[in-house]
Amino acid sequence: MRPQELNLLVIFDVIMTEQSITRAAEQLSMTQPAVSNSVAKMRAIWKDELFVKDGRNIQPTTYAKNLWAQVKDPLLDINQAVKPDGFDHKTAKRTFRIAVSGLVVDLLWLDMRLLFEQQAPGINLHAVPYTIVDSQKMLEGAEVDLVIGANSSVQDNILSSHLYDTEYLCVMRHGHALARSDFSAQAYADADHLLVSLSGDTNGPVDKALHQLGKTRRVALTVNHFASAIPIIIESQLVATLPTSAIYRYGISDKLTLLRPPLNIQGNAISMLWHKRQHNDGGLKWLRQQLKEKFASRWDQALADSQALI
Repeated sequence: MRPQELNLLVIFDVIMTEQSITRAAEQLSMTQPAVSNSVAKMRAIWKDELFVKDGRNIQPTTYAKNLWAQVKDPLLDINQAVKPDGFDHKTAKRTFRIAVSGLVVDLLWLDMRLLFEQQAPGINLHAVPYTIVDSQKMLEGAEVDLVIGANSSVQDNILSSHLYDTEYLCVMRHGHALARSDFSAQAYADADHLLVSLSGDTNGPVDKALHQLGKTRRVALTVNHFASAIPIIIESQLVATLPTSAIYRYGISDKLTLLRPPLNIQGNAISMLWHKRQHNDGGLKWLRQQLKEKFASRWDQALADSQALI
């Protein structure tokens, strides 16, 4: 292989990772025209279009996907061998993309931004919509650097670090009839429920717990973002069963009543996931450590605040 082609492969790898000529140029400290010129050379040498415009982003051709599958891991190995720990968060200019739910964004993103302003001014943090079905595929395709969410089974090429286990509380408007009655499993099942469903599925941990008791519930309303749940609960007769981290900021409101569920709801294990090819990436090692520390602090606070209000 000629040196020119090796240089082009490095640029090609960054473009595939970033899915954008502009972002690739930023990562490579090159101008956008220079990267575009390199793409033109790739097309001439490898005799393929490689990238097709898709709105503001680009989509790789089948040839590009197959080529990247063969070169991305060897290129990473070479980069880490030459520069195994070259990341300095104080001077680095880099964008991290994390597949994450709105709940985690609400819980943590401000803390992370304040940290970056103080210690890592060149770091960008972009939230990508999270779905449990596609999260590991996104890591495999390098669409994101990390995933934060619930994943019960992890592929061999995916690594993980546990963050916390979800705990649930029942939330209803102050003065709700259910709060004034015997809060039994049957009364709970008979209520009209609001469900936060990120995937659109109307069955969750609550339904599994009810099924074990031979009961079902009516899911009268679903939303796809935790921030939407509390305002609806305050103004309606619906009942929601939410993770403590989703409600602790609203717990001081005299418009809400919080109760422990009258049944045993199995919580989810929330973890960080990343692809093994990026395990030794200095930037991601630093980011994972910051996220773990911030999560520990915020989760302890969420538990303490919510439990104090029951």
